[in-house]
Amino acid sequence: MAKWFETKVRFDKTMENGTVKKVTEHYLVDALSFTEAEARTNEEVTPFMSGDFDVSAVKKSNISEIFRDETGDRWYKVKVAFITIDEKTAVEKRKASYILVQASSFKGAYDNFIEGMKGTMADYEIAGIAETAIMDVYNAKLESKSENG
Repeated sequence: MAKWFETKVRFDKTMENGTVKKVTEHYLVDALSFTEAEARTNEEVTPFMSGDFDVSAVKKSNISEIFRDETGDRWYKVKVAFITIDEKTAVEKRKASYILVQASSFKGAYDNFIEGMKGTMADYEIAGIAETAIMDVYNAKLESKSENG
């Protein structure tokens, strides 16, 4: 199961008008620890940065799953409430979960979420959809056994 960390990278960015401004970009990284998340972020963003940058923050994320759409250029966080019925009391319970969906629009995020949930046996309802500041998502790098020995 993926363990997601949200990282923030601070760097100087040249704006369209030529001025240089300090900006922070957010990334989501699949890692085993805070240290690995920071190292992976450094590794992934280095080819795209000119000049100095630093990983200014690393925190655990509450994302449980990711639905990708390579045509999408934004990431949306969908709060979904899974509905269960307590067998003893017959009371309906809702458990919140967060799914990150890649899309180019709010409607696209909704459609991609519905498509990703096809075949799900659980009852659920969408509690909210919000655009995030996440620039990119980096999955875990799986090393093959031939590389390790």
